[in-house]
Amino acid sequence: MKFFDLLRLDVTLDGLSHLSGRRRTRKALASGVALAVLFLASARLPAQGLEMPSPDPAPAVVATAIVDADASAVIAQDFDWFDSARQRAVPVRLYLPVQTGEARTLPLVVFSHGIGGSRLGYSYLGAYWASQGYASLHLQHVGSDRSLWSGNVFSLVGRLQDAARDSEAIARVGDLRFALDQVFAHPELGDRIDATRIVAAGHSYGANTIMLAVGARVERNGSVIDLADSRIQAAILLSAPPFYGDPDVAKIVANIKVPTLHITSTEDIIRVPGYYSGAEDRIAVYEAMSGARKILAVFEGGSHSMFTDRSGTGGVAINALVKAATKELSVAFFRSLFGGSDLALRNWPQRHSDIVARFVAGGS
Repeated sequence: MKFFDLLRLDVTLDGLSHLSGRRRTRKALASGVALAVLFLASARLPAQGLEMPSPDPAPAVVATAIVDADASAVIAQDFDWFDSARQRAVPVRLYLPVQTGEARTLPLVVFSHGIGGSRLGYSYLGAYWASQGYASLHLQHVGSDRSLWSGNVFSLVGRLQDAARDSEAIARVGDLRFALDQVFAHPELGDRIDATRIVAAGHSYGANTIMLAVGARVERNGSVIDLADSRIQAAILLSAPPFYGDPDVAKIVANIKVPTLHITSTEDIIRVPGYYSGAEDRIAVYEAMSGARKILAVFEGGSHSMFTDRSGTGGVAINALVKAATKELSVAFFRSLFGGSDLALRNWPQRHSDIVARFVAGGS
């Protein structure tokens, strides 16, 4: 049994032409896509968002660059860490605000990507968070990352199936735990990050990863898998799918006690032949959580993959508006957590009323 179904939204022949960097004919691609869809439908793998790769490969060595985020300079650093205990690479990108004035410790957001993503993805969030005074650590999960798109298109289904296995779902949480360990063991970073202010965030498969890291429990072979990391004080869940194969989502998330922000849209939908998962599944995850503060924001329209760096999915106009609103909402959530005012959070629905279908703040 597996944790998750693989979902595929916005897969086009043009997008798939980037899979390996080699030229392929549309006929071959169409055949590969048809085979993939048939296998995904018949195998009924658990549904996840797949993030199409950007054209440029991730850097292989530690690198530092200054990037611009809403007119504020931030630093982006790449680290290629390796967990020798698990024999697994954990590449990360860390966004930091450019230090000015007196040095201070920073809250940390650790981010987990969807299937097929990388540490380079969701940069609009990482750079913005850093511009607002937060460190943002973007993980790359090597068993379910952009490397899935490399190689023979006809073996793509097998690679996706492997990425959805229980072992990879568990390994992704291990990546998060190891990355936090590395941050606090680092001779410079450890002094800059405030260990009492850590938020975890993720999109799709990444949202499931974060739920496991903050207390979701899944039973396998008579044993409960508990991967909670007590260092995480809150979670942002973008397009969170339920745990397919486990019908009682309330039982799975019952032990999540940290505040959560759930973000989705009315068209956050998974469609493949023989399989459908609607936005109501994301709502179900929100509603199943109890005993902790929780917030739900539902945008009107859009798509599942508009929360990635892709600029056209869900509609060019709504895509840009949703990204801007998501950035604003996430920072308002952070500030409400860490002793700031709740005013921005309370005013957010009115500020974006033209694109917000639903906004609910519940729990204790």
